[in-house]
Amino acid sequence: MKKLKILLALLLPVSFISCDEFLSETPDNRTQIDTPEKISELLVNAYPNACYTEFAETMTDNVFDSGDTGLFTTINSENYNWEMNNSTTTDTQANYWNACYNAIAHANKALDAIEQLGSPANLNPQKGEALMARAYAHFMLVSFWSKRYDPATADTDLGIPYVREPEDVLIKKYKRNSMREVFDYLENDIEEGLKYVTDDQNLRKFHFNKEAAKAFASRFYLIKGNWDKVIELTDQLAANPDGKLRDFKSYLSLDYDTQLRIYAEPTQETNLLIVSVPSYYSRSFYLNRFQLTLARQDEILGDATNIFNKEWLYVFLSYNNNTSFVPKFNEQFKYTNANAGIGYGYIAIVLFSNDEFYLNRIESLVMANRIEEARTALQYFIGTRTANYDPATDVLTDELIVNKYPASQNKYAPFYALTDLQKSYINAIGELRRKDFVQEGMRWFDVKRFNLEVKHEMYNGPTNILTKDDNRRALQIPLQASTNGIEKNPR
Repeated sequence: MKKLKILLALLLPVSFISCDEFLSETPDNRTQIDTPEKISELLVNAYPNACYTEFAETMTDNVFDSGDTGLFTTINSENYNWEMNNSTTTDTQANYWNACYNAIAHANKALDAIEQLGSPANLNPQKGEALMARAYAHFMLVSFWSKRYDPATADTDLGIPYVREPEDVLIKKYKRNSMREVFDYLENDIEEGLKYVTDDQNLRKFHFNKEAAKAFASRFYLIKGNWDKVIELTDQLAANPDGKLRDFKSYLSLDYDTQLRIYAEPTQETNLLIVSVPSYYSRSFYLNRFQLTLARQDEILGDATNIFNKEWLYVFLSYNNNTSFVPKFNEQFKYTNANAGIGYGYIAIVLFSNDEFYLNRIESLVMANRIEEARTALQYFIGTRTANYDPATDVLTDELIVNKYPASQNKYAPFYALTDLQKSYINAIGELRRKDFVQEGMRWFDVKRFNLEVKHEMYNGPTNILTKDDNRRALQIPLQASTNGIEKNPR
């Protein structure tokens, strides 16, 4: 069941055979989705089979101009300047859009098959996974191709088409739902999915399991501003985070190849949901002009950025003594024709982790004015990333936070109000999230929801600035979709 085939049914005169005989025949050779095993197999394809990290990361303030014009590529430049890619090749915007809707089609087909079978209780695990997968793909689409969520304007802001039923025509026209509608649909799918999702799957970390589902829900509710819900979802992790966060210190003793491989392995306790997708992203660190550079990496991970004035445990490397990378992405090449030497590159990426899950909790504690709890958790998190950390002497205080991250009246500007102390804490958490997930594209979610300004300098041209509320924060609808009637974003 490698692909989901959507066919146009044709009604033909059948007067020469009986109605019963006609209805007893399968109209084509499609596999009938009529067992739990077949539905589970279908759900393998309910996750976007594409990588968003390259275009998402390149749009953020983690990326700079290396100045090496010999490394110029069109798509890299388009992403750096917040322009639309017309290409649909691997690692492009349009490729990810298509992959998300393909994943949604598989999730919808699974949900339809479950309903056709009478929605028995033994199919609840598949139902839970399908609902979470459908919500995740829509969430990623709205995160990239719409404005940020703001309840004050959600009724009129353009979302994306939220598809909840299998396609039954060859070419179907879709309208964009409002942001309010999209977020309501997302919440319904997430809440329903949380009821049923289990830990019983084979290769559990490659499917929505209980903890991955809660981590996804915490990301959603963080953006929506429901702090109590995030705290509730993360209670189990907060009780005992020991051993559940990424052990960066242990990576220091590993050789390069092992560091590359181990980051996205299911053996890592922090990794909650992993996918393997076609991508050449790991090659971009020596092929692209606009990257994290050696000259600027200390702005993100230099010792001076550590609140305890100690070294970070993160490892940075370089292929060319110009651009820099963290060993996170291990390309595996799958040959389609070994004799010709052609095929596809694949990388494993971590969609959800305990690291993000825990940071979501800390941020929600700050917003719920549970500052002391947030500070204790934040000190613990920083300690797991700091060389020679000593909890007896490396003590976090409000004064340290405020001095290191002074409240800027206009830097972090979400749709909700922040006190000065909350601004300092949110700034600190945002910088930690930036460091932890550098080159994973995660920074874009904070750029978007906090309305952060991004300056992209060009050594041979004017600086391009993504200002607050800039229309380019919503990617332009891919050409194929807009040609088919999907309304474009304003420019």
